[in-house]
Amino acid sequence: MSDLGSSKMHRLGRTIVYIDGFNFYYGTVKGTGYKWLDFEALCRLLLPRDRIVKIRYFTARVSARPDDPQQADRQDIYLRALATLPLLEIHYGYFKTRPVRLPLAQPEPAGPRTVEVIRTEEKGSDVNLATYLLLDAFKNACDTAVVISNDSDLSQAIRVAQSELGVRVGIVNPHPRHQRSRELLGLNCLFYKQVPRQLLGRAQLPAVLHDSKGPIRKPQAWTSDA
Repeated sequence: MSDLGSSKMHRLGRTIVYIDGFNFYYGTVKGTGYKWLDFEALCRLLLPRDRIVKIRYFTARVSARPDDPQQADRQDIYLRALATLPLLEIHYGYFKTRPVRLPLAQPEPAGPRTVEVIRTEEKGSDVNLATYLLLDAFKNACDTAVVISNDSDLSQAIRVAQSELGVRVGIVNPHPRHQRSRELLGLNCLFYKQVPRQLLGRAQLPAVLHDSKGPIRKPQAWTSDA
């Protein structure tokens, strides 16, 4: 186990990168001007010595919200942009929305003590990531797997890939250092790195790309994010 710049030496081989999309978004780019991220470019900067043969990106489609009606449109544009990257494959989970009743933090003496809220949870991405990690390892599709996530639920799949299937696994944490998962940090992995924030500006997509549907333009709202 080591941090950025001191990873164990490993021979050049086939590397597959597994990106937990929402874990990365909330840990690294939310509230920044770097949402228009080129994950191929970022992975090459993070792993300059690796021969990357595939990047698997795990996400779920969001829906428009009353406070952000353009949210789904921006995501659709970004997913189209990512689909133009030759090495990147997108895998979809889903969102589950349900009403739940939660206690009020400061209920009025004569008022209700709970309130009903709508809870939205992403489902499937962690399971999909773990499944493809083990499937690729079983099929001998890579020599090294790099997991970009801070989700401790992935720890058992990483253990199995290393100890039972012989794949070396490195972990890149997209969250701040003080939020590192103890479970992932405690694994005997090839390396454990943080995402260097200074790389984000060097790994941005062109403002305009093209696919079979036509031009893909960076969302205007993202050009003004700070």
